[in-house]
Amino acid sequence: MRMEPFVSVAGPAAAIMRNNIDTDQITPGHTGMKVQKSGFGDGLFFNWRYLEDGSNNPDFILNQPPFTEAKFLLAGPNFGCGSSREFAVWALRDFGVRAVIAASFGAIFTSNCFMNGVAPIILDETEVNAITAEISPASPEITVDMAAQNVISPSGRIFPFQLPALQRERLLEGLDAIDFTLRREPDIKSFQVADGARRPWVYKITSSREIVA
Repeated sequence: MRMEPFVSVAGPAAAIMRNNIDTDQITPGHTGMKVQKSGFGDGLFFNWRYLEDGSNNPDFILNQPPFTEAKFLLAGPNFGCGSSREFAVWALRDFGVRAVIAASFGAIFTSNCFMNGVAPIILDETEVNAITAEISPASPEITVDMAAQNVISPSGRIFPFQLPALQRERLLEGLDAIDFTLRREPDIKSFQVADGARRPWVYKITSSREIVA
């Protein structure tokens, strides 16, 4: 799954206003038995989205148009707590979610979001609730303006947010960690040349390919 630039995105926002939604609820363990990052969307909120016979649960919001095409989630505090389960974020991305908006997130989940192009946006809980109150099937759309760092509600209310500068830059440009590093390859090579002149012993390789101190 390639990361996409996130400059300004508009789309339906689904509200799942439960506190402490953990990674096992986002993606139960059995949904992660894959060998690549794609195909996880069907397992997102598996135990809530599907009935025992495997059919869609009509009472769950992601099965209700227009939220079947949700680009954003609004959630209760401490979203993504629990175990380190990167495929929870892969499932969000595969479903089409570009950002989760909540009052707080699990720390490891936050890191996994940034690594995989999903924006974990923190707003005050009252602000999350205010946006949620405006969402309806007839008026489901919000805008997340990453360039301006604003969430815009259906009525046009603006809610500013802040992300770490480096992570925001990667989201804006759609760069994963490898792409971000490769873009700085000239700087890395320049450093290696300069550092090699200062500390040549660090770069001296023996015939056995061991670095000689």
